[in-house]
Amino acid sequence: MGKLLVLAVAGILCALIGERIVRLRQEFYVTWEREQVEPSNCQLLKGIEAGSEDIDILPNGLAFISSGLKYPMMPTFAPDKPGEILLLDLNEEDPKPVTLRISRGFDVESFNPHGISKYIDEKDDTVYLFVVNHPKHTTTVEIFKFQEEENALLHLKTVQHELLHSANDVFAVGQDSFYATNDRYFLNDICRSAEAFLGLRWTNVVYYSPEEVKEVASGYQSANGIALSRDHKYVYVADFIDQSIHVLEKHANWSLSPKKVLKVNTFPDNLCIDPTTGDIWSGCQMDVIKFFNYDPENPPGSEVIRVQNILSENPVVTRMYVNNGSVLQGSSVACVHDGRLIVGTVFHKAVYCDLD
Repeated sequence: MGKLLVLAVAGILCALIGERIVRLRQEFYVTWEREQVEPSNCQLLKGIEAGSEDIDILPNGLAFISSGLKYPMMPTFAPDKPGEILLLDLNEEDPKPVTLRISRGFDVESFNPHGISKYIDEKDDTVYLFVVNHPKHTTTVEIFKFQEEENALLHLKTVQHELLHSANDVFAVGQDSFYATNDRYFLNDICRSAEAFLGLRWTNVVYYSPEEVKEVASGYQSANGIALSRDHKYVYVADFIDQSIHVLEKHANWSLSPKKVLKVNTFPDNLCIDPTTGDIWSGCQMDVIKFFNYDPENPPGSEVIRVQNILSENPVVTRMYVNNGSVLQGSSVACVHDGRLIVGTVFHKAVYCDLD
């Protein structure tokens, strides 16, 4: 009887593991045959060689770019160089990024920027930049004041909280308040791998303010990019592993409630909102296995999608840029401004194109 019970339990475990392996192959071992898509006049941005993981653009055409991210299980082309925030003027014919100087007292040597978000104070037009930072294997959110005339960032505040244990992206909603996504529940690499293997939906969205910190949404396999709709009524969250974009309704107390989930048949990373149309743009991974097992002879490609009318019954998902890795590897963000598209990557280069 004992042996029969052991065999029965073993059989159930094997069946569950087998089912999970099949699901993993469906989730990760996806190879899409995409036709190459390139808008007009695409050019590499000079001076970006080690990543442009996230981008946020001011209304006047100045773009912030986070560069030099070092993250577990991901390649880096500048392992000994600190990360930096770059500034790009999209009003120039041939824009060239410049490194923003950071004020004294901030630990520049351990700076490891990830997701970023601007905030513009309506009272005096002061620009603040929020940066997810991973110094020395920890997670913080850094708040800076942008000093345009000096091409500098004045460091104002470091936010560290147990609920922000694995922050990926941030969206600022005040001078010192924001939403942030956690892309993993566990911090240990082995546990992270087990988390992905088991398909746990334990990642979340957190709201932070000096007065209150709380979880406002959960149930994601890997919560990633986050953005606010143009009318400020909805929050969009990309679930990287689930290949989906979630729409959540925002309430007066900053809590969020699920509204809709859109499958996009690609792995969406950061999200940007077209300031004119309200369309959602995302830099995506086409091949996760190539991305995490980087081979320069067979690199991961890049893909950009645009989502139109996501709240309608028939939203439209269009592939606006697709490259097999010959030009751009591992895209993570795509933003538009005044007829121009900028596409950034986790660890590689960046391109800008003219939109037809």
